[in-house]
Amino acid sequence: MARAPKPLPLHAQDLPGLTRLLTEATLGVTDIVEAMHARIASAPLLPAGASGRTAGLTRQVYGAVRGVTRGVGQGLDLLLARLPVALGPELQPPREAWLAALNGVLGDHLQRSANPLAIPMRLRAGGQKQRGLPDELPLQAGTGLLLLVHGLCMNDLQWQQGEQDHGAQLAQALGLQPLYLHYNTGLPIAANARELAGLLAQLHARAPQQRLVLLGHSMGGLLLRSALYQAQGAAWTRAVSHLLCLGSPHLGAPLERAGRGVDLLLGAAPYAAPLARLGKVRSAGITDLRHGRLLDSGPVERAPRATVPLPPGVACHALAGTLGARAAAKTRLLGDGLVPLNSALGLHRNPALCLNFPAAHQHVFEGLGHIELLGSTAVGQRLVEILQSSATSR
Repeated sequence: MARAPKPLPLHAQDLPGLTRLLTEATLGVTDIVEAMHARIASAPLLPAGASGRTAGLTRQVYGAVRGVTRGVGQGLDLLLARLPVALGPELQPPREAWLAALNGVLGDHLQRSANPLAIPMRLRAGGQKQRGLPDELPLQAGTGLLLLVHGLCMNDLQWQQGEQDHGAQLAQALGLQPLYLHYNTGLPIAANARELAGLLAQLHARAPQQRLVLLGHSMGGLLLRSALYQAQGAAWTRAVSHLLCLGSPHLGAPLERAGRGVDLLLGAAPYAAPLARLGKVRSAGITDLRHGRLLDSGPVERAPRATVPLPPGVACHALAGTLGARAAAKTRLLGDGLVPLNSALGLHRNPALCLNFPAAHQHVFEGLGHIELLGSTAVGQRLVEILQSSATSR
């Protein structure tokens, strides 16, 4: 007998945001259905730039559907605003997981529409139950600060995988204080990086003598590279001793590129063209992964990837997983299942696009998938060994 699905873990304050999102989704589906209706009712080879609107009575019907939908949405907004807010625990892993996934896919839309489900950028100190800004966090005197930045559709609690937490292991072994970033992964990488640079400037002002170690998983590594590049010359960048990129798609992620191909194919078919809108439901953050795009430079479809070099004076390491033996060509393409091996190591057949991680700073773990990199004790031990080393050259 099939198990009943588990209910979505919600707080009362989530309901207005979900209601607004459902209203917008209904309006969006109505637009797509009307566009298909208009296509079928017109010439088969109608140019793709046509309005996508029907005419006459049919247009009035679709207009009425939109009006009713907006009215219901506004009524629910008013009703929910009158309900008392019953706050649950600040950090509930199941809720944080679905909210992070939603932001990864729709985070830019959530922010543009001022939806309360949009995740604000915050830091959490190891062991704290709540997130805050740099001036709200208790800082400890020690050997340095460790900033951990999660990847796409994830959250800071997911650094804990089973019994393994790289932040906790590095804290115990080296005396570093782990700080976990939580952010909306659906926003453009460059925009998130600028906000992160501002937080790090505040953090450095509070602890100017502390060294800063940066560890990013997946998109997190790209975010850190972008922040260091955009904040060149800032005081906090001079405190950075290490940049550790764990499964980061420096040269892009092929899954996003495949999604872009589906968009193009749908758009080329006359009657299917309206459905291409569904394929475009991908956040700016996901699209930036297409070619490892770190900067705001031109239209994303046509802009060549700007080569952002590794930061000077920082020991930069690339750690990558592979599902099979490293030597196999198939393994290099599949990599950890999400990120090809060459992308994670910053290697390109065009030397001008290589990131030039030193050979000794390229670490490959066979038999580990993208998420398994977070739960691997072998990866954790390698991170300890890297930071214990006195080498700082790139």
